[in-house]
Amino acid sequence: MTSEPVRLHKLLARMGVASLRASERLIAEGRVAVNGQVVATPGAAVSPDDDITVDGRRVRSAPPTYRYVLLNKPYDILSTARDEMGRPTVLDIVRSRERLYPVGRLDRDSEGLMLLTNDGELTERLMHPRYGVHKQYRVTVEGFVSPQLLDRLRAGVPLEDGPSRPISVRLLEKGPETSTLLITLGEGRNRQVRRTLEALGLKVLRLVRVRLGPLELDGLPTGAYRDLSPVEARRLRESVGLKPLGATRR
Repeated sequence: MTSEPVRLHKLLARMGVASLRASERLIAEGRVAVNGQVVATPGAAVSPDDDITVDGRRVRSAPPTYRYVLLNKPYDILSTARDEMGRPTVLDIVRSRERLYPVGRLDRDSEGLMLLTNDGELTERLMHPRYGVHKQYRVTVEGFVSPQLLDRLRAGVPLEDGPSRPISVRLLEKGPETSTLLITLGEGRNRQVRRTLEALGLKVLRLVRVRLGPLELDGLPTGAYRDLSPVEARRLRESVGLKPLGATRR
C-alpha cells in the first residue's frame, strides 16, 4: 500500500534532514533527488516510500532519533546555524552528532532559553503564530516604570507591523535607576519586546528569555545546555498538538 503523498520540503523536515526553511533551500539549490530525478520545487508531492537523496546520500524512510536540546544562550552569540562572517553561533556551543537546528531566533544581544532539535515538524509548529506558543522574558530597563506605562504596555503598543499586545506583564523590581519586568507574549515577531518597550521610551538594558511553551530555564547556567527528558519532550510536542514520535536521545 502506497503511503499518502506529502510535500517534499515538509517530508525532509519531518525526517530530520533540516528545518523546514533549510529544506526549501536544499530543494531550490537542486540538491534533492526523488527516484533519481532532481526536484527543484519545494512543494512537490512525493511519497515517503520514494527513493529520496540529498547531495547523493539516501534519506532514511523512517524518522531518525530525535534530539531536543535546551540551551541558555549567552550574550553576543548568534542564534543561527551558521554565520557567513564567522561569528560564534549556538552550534559552536552545542556539539552534536545529529544535525540540530535552532527553533526560531533570539537576538544577538539577548540571552536565555533556546531549543535546538532535528524534529522538523515540531519546529514548524513552534514557530507558527497559529499555535500561539507563549514566550516569557525577564527584561531590565533603565529608569522607573510608572503604573501608567504598565497600563499602556498591557493595553497594546502600536508598532509598524501591527499592535504588540502581551499576554501578561508583571513588574518584578522597581527603582529609580532600573526596573525589571516579566513579559509574556503569544507571538514572536522580530525584536518585538525591544521595539515595544522602546516605543514607550524605555531603554532595554538586559533581556533574558526564561520560558518557551512548557519549557523553563530552571537554574540552567548561562552557556550550559542539556537534553530534554522524555517527559519534557512529550509535553512540548503535545503543547502544539503533536503525538510523541521517535526516541529521545539522553
